[in-house]
Amino acid sequence: VQLQASGGGLVQAGGSLRLSCAASGRASSRYLRGWFRQTPGKEREFVAAVTQSGRTTYYADSVKGRFAISRDNAKNTVYLQMNSLKREDTAIYYCASRLDTADARTDYRRGHGYDDWGQGTLVTVSS
Repeated sequence: VQLQASGGGLVQAGGSLRLSCAASGRASSRYLRGWFRQTPGKEREFVAAVTQSGRTTYYADSVKGRFAISRDNAKNTVYLQMNSLKREDTAIYYCASRLDTADARTDYRRGHGYDDWGQGTLVTVSS
């Protein structure tokens, strides 16, 4: 699966952005999709994930209530709506994909479990 992330940019604290991740390739709708982020000198951090149907979502505690992940399988695209942005949300955001299995639904926080990654999109939140 090839992934293309977009939608990053510069936004003031308290503002909103919506990231998109378009997928192409083999049966992309069968995959659990996730978003991760990373800042220089820090470990890659899980942000959110969504199962293949879109009915189940998972969030890091740091973004719960502010971010929302969704998917449109007809468009092979996953979205990350980010509201009430904070300076600490500044990072490069990566989308990722892995087969949606029972293991994936317990292991979704672990970046090493994902098979395919997009190129990243930079989100900068200013005060």
